Amino acid sequence: MPEPITAIRGMNDILPDETPLWLHAETIFRKVFQGYGYQEIRFPVLERTELFKRSIGETTDIVTKEMYTFLDRNQESVTLRPEGTTPCVRACLEHGLLYNQIQHLWYRGPCFRYERPQKGRLRQFHQASAEVFGLAGPDIDADLIMLSATLLEKLGIKSHATLQIHSMGNIASREVYRKKLTEYFLAHKNKLDADSLHRLHKNPLRILDSKDPTLKSLIENAPKLLDHLDSDAIQHFEKLQEYLTHANIAFEINPHLVRGLDYYTKTVFEWVTDQLGAQGTVCGGGRYDHLVEQLGGKPTPAIGFSFGMERTILLMQQATQKNKITNELHAYVITDNEEAFIHGLKLTHYLRSKVSGLHIMLHSGGGTLKNQFKKADKSGAQYAVIIGEHELKTNSISLKSLREDIQQQTLYQDELAEYLKLKIQKKQ
Repeated sequence: MPEPITAIRGMNDILPDETPLWLHAETIFRKVFQGYGYQEIRFPVLERTELFKRSIGETTDIVTKEMYTFLDRNQESVTLRPEGTTPCVRACLEHGLLYNQIQHLWYRGPCFRYERPQKGRLRQFHQASAEVFGLAGPDIDADLIMLSATLLEKLGIKSHATLQIHSMGNIASREVYRKKLTEYFLAHKNKLDADSLHRLHKNPLRILDSKDPTLKSLIENAPKLLDHLDSDAIQHFEKLQEYLTHANIAFEINPHLVRGLDYYTKTVFEWVTDQLGAQGTVCGGGRYDHLVEQLGGKPTPAIGFSFGMERTILLMQQATQKNKITNELHAYVITDNEEAFIHGLKLTHYLRSKVSGLHIMLHSGGGTLKNQFKKADKSGAQYAVIIGEHELKTNSISLKSLREDIQQQTLYQDELAEYLKLKIQKKQ
């Protein structure tokens, strides 16, 4: 007997007892995005490697260590997308969506990074994201952050997350700051760990994001990027804070928040939690005003964010322990013989066409009525719909509640449809 083949490490299955919560979350994302006027876009998971090298930055950990990159049969280097913003920009440019247009877009799907798997961090992970193109002011920054706050509220996890904001300034002011930061860390080179030494000359800002507790004091005393912003970036950041305050969205300024991608400018933000261990960022985003031009388009201001779905689901599981979200079955159809089963086939088809949102299952595989009732109860269904000899003779259906102590009813087909419709409407 051959050995069973298991999933690749860090690429997890999502099982039937988990999918109702995923579906619930995905439905919330879709409805909220649509409610804010965002349109859905979809693009491939596989892109040319050059796309990510040019946008994310060749010295970032993502490009140097984490991308799933390989040669296809034409010997062209291709990569499974490690994030969604860059492919979204590529798709918009390729199809002319950014030419003298403002776009509000959203998407969801898997991304891939070769990292050490742990709670909330997988090698195949999922994101739900929003991007806005063509608007440069802090007003859209505030509106986008409010969108992310609305999502957290609808998902039932806003009380578990804190908003942190920062400004990355523009390219010129950041270059001045980078030199001062490099000088500071060089003066304390003997205190840096191996990762920080590697980043020192390539991207010293990433040292500020280090999770090494021994570097905490060193990072706390490092020069602050906020002290090196130009007047435009300062005004942008101050106006953003004003808008958020008026919108009653609480925030913290985190001077060490730099995000992991090179393309960010001005506003960056994260929603963080202390309930998921080291992987505390539930949603992260910011402004990337030069990325479109960097990928061959005309200068176009842009901003976006991504929710990590796995971390979102973990938080939702904690918040919904008492009220577990399931794929509730409304009715389970039990039949007594072959003729009754044929009638059951017709009945379930009729009910599904008449009752919107009905979850109904027809028992298959035979068995006694007693065994079928056991299966109905185990399924979690609210009702057993029974078709036996008596029901066939009277052209009726018996309805028995499996969760409440109420009397069994005899109904006709149209009456049953109306009854189930009312029950479903009451629960919505």
